[in-house]
Amino acid sequence: MLNSGGNKPIIPILTGPTGAGKTGVALRLLEEYPDIDVISADSRQIYKVLSIGTDKPPADILEMYNFYLTDCVQPGERYTAFDFVRDAEKIIEDSFSKNKTPLICGGTGLYIRSLVEGIVEIEDDMNIRQRLERETVEKGPKYLYEKLQEIDPNEASRIHPHNIKKIIRALEIYYITGKTKSELVGTTQSEKKYDYEIVCLMPPREVLYDRINRRVDLMINEGLVGEIQMIYEKGLKGTVELINVIGYNEMYKYVDGLIDKTTAVNLIKQNSRRFAKRQITWFRGMDKINYVETTDEAVKELNKYWR
Repeated sequence: MLNSGGNKPIIPILTGPTGAGKTGVALRLLEEYPDIDVISADSRQIYKVLSIGTDKPPADILEMYNFYLTDCVQPGERYTAFDFVRDAEKIIEDSFSKNKTPLICGGTGLYIRSLVEGIVEIEDDMNIRQRLERETVEKGPKYLYEKLQEIDPNEASRIHPHNIKKIIRALEIYYITGKTKSELVGTTQSEKKYDYEIVCLMPPREVLYDRINRRVDLMINEGLVGEIQMIYEKGLKGTVELINVIGYNEMYKYVDGLIDKTTAVNLIKQNSRRFAKRQITWFRGMDKINYVETTDEAVKELNKYWR
């Protein structure tokens, strides 16, 4: 295993927007190093039942190789970034105990940032939150954002000025603990056992969008409509709607006769491209990321951890 300058083991992370080709890279690595423990950092593939629409690896692949945090939570069960960090760190520890180097693979930026930078899990204080929400209504989001800039400029730089939910949460943490979120995350980070190196697969925009469009067509051909019908039969439609996974809500409208199939497919493609754009913005806001454009570059960059 590789160690950092601080003599901590280094864990590789493969991330990137939806459709970039991350799973394909992981499978190429597994063909050469079949004993890799792959830890999914995908907040959609964590759910059982949702397979085709989340582009989950096929069942035979999941059985053949060591995939973790995939297909293990029922729709409707609460699973947070805190849960992900707890579970991922346990799997990492088990991997290192067997002298193995795991691979974190997925595009959920919140999961990855929480694992790498630390996560602040503070119990809510509804009195403080309601006061901040009233201030938002009375004085506007700009007032709260400027307040956060004064209190915690590092965290403010990571948050869009219109993301009032995150602004309120960062301020709530400060008023509850007397410390900024940046301070608390820094304390958590200093206690971490491992260092992480992030490889972000970021194809050119036109290439990425073409891959997304072709992947949606493949999902339809592989039976996404049948998976939707199975969800209806299991009585899970309402639960899955709350998860708000792209591909499912659009196809519900088709199955319910509200729109035609072509419109539903085009909506999935459009919403997937928009989601990828948001992911790209998230990754651009993270530090110490090694960007690569092609799957070959990603495989070459990651090979060093198991060579």
